[in-house]
Amino acid sequence: MLDHTASPDHVDNYDIDVAPRVRALPPYLFGKINDLKSRKRREGVDIIDLGMGNPTDPPESWVIDKLCEAARETKNHRYSVAAGVINLRKEVAARYESRFGVTLDAENEVVTTIGSKEGFSHMCLALLGPGDTVLSPAPTFPVHVHAIALASANCITLDVRDPQVFLANIARVCESLFPKPKILVINYPHNPTGVVVDKAFFSEIVALAKRYKFFVIHDFAYGDICFDGHEHPSFLSVPGAKDVGCEFTTMSKGYNMAGWRVGFAAGNQPMLRALKAIKGYYDYGLFQAVQIASIVALRHGEEGRKAQVAEYQMRRDVLVESLRRIGWEMETPKAGMFVWTAIPEPWRTKMGSLDFAMKLIEEAEVAVSPGRGFGETGEGFLRLALVENEQRLRQAARQIGRCLKPDRVVG
Repeated sequence: MLDHTASPDHVDNYDIDVAPRVRALPPYLFGKINDLKSRKRREGVDIIDLGMGNPTDPPESWVIDKLCEAARETKNHRYSVAAGVINLRKEVAARYESRFGVTLDAENEVVTTIGSKEGFSHMCLALLGPGDTVLSPAPTFPVHVHAIALASANCITLDVRDPQVFLANIARVCESLFPKPKILVINYPHNPTGVVVDKAFFSEIVALAKRYKFFVIHDFAYGDICFDGHEHPSFLSVPGAKDVGCEFTTMSKGYNMAGWRVGFAAGNQPMLRALKAIKGYYDYGLFQAVQIASIVALRHGEEGRKAQVAEYQMRRDVLVESLRRIGWEMETPKAGMFVWTAIPEPWRTKMGSLDFAMKLIEEAEVAVSPGRGFGETGEGFLRLALVENEQRLRQAARQIGRCLKPDRVVG
């Protein structure tokens, strides 16, 4: 899924009588971070921004050229179709076949979305209503709970940091809850923690879904970015997955097309029919020139994607090594574009993650995401995005080290 920082700020006082679902949205915990970051930049401070998973590298030049060429075609400026042009959906199906061994019917088992975040939100709106319950990961990428709330459903979050415990907790909740959960949301490689799983895990998910009669939505937004030879499986690659669920992917990360807003839903036909019905009322699909450029990116962009993964891996190594050098402890992520790290002592017991993140902007001139923004399970942690070059990442670690050194002596 796409990054939380695209969410609107929470407003406590309304000039109009908004719907209860809007009033129920929690305070936007990243608002203070963004406000301070903006103020510092207006003052001329060079903030090293590791807070948002927003790629800074451009798409390949020939993809941009194709966009420009398609944009000059008059016919491409008309309304498109909400589900996406069929040739783009065929290209998605071909990619699933070549990468994951998954056969998809492009007409009925693939839908183009305006970013995977839009697709996920509209899928929730299509399937959920008052009285429905969803199981979602914790720590939680915010849309995985807020889209559920906006669909007027209930959400129970389960800790994903130990996959076997997560599976056991799904079964425990399903055995004890009435009515049973309607949907399980999963997200691997996980944002923000970087946890990865294997096909055996997905097979267990399918078995649980069939046993307890729930649907599965898999957010596969970071599946394109895996390190050290690791290739993360698609949920749809295990037998029976299409019977119980669907998967969302995006071109934002591996193809550096975040602002283009190109995502896809694939899998279970009844779920995708519901999504298409909702989208038919809400939008006319992506700008057709963007879809045409996306076709050539998928068809010819695999080497470029692999080169971008290699770049992220180098950045990962630089950031992990640099932070360890100043005394931080963390696991080396196997996938994704983030490093998830505990706040080092003594600061972890002295302040919460939001206050610590504010301190880093104010005193180290480095922006990070506080773990508390991903729910209570994330408190005491930080998420750092691998979106700056290697030199800037080393500089960020040095500035953090200088910022914390006096406190380390006092502590």
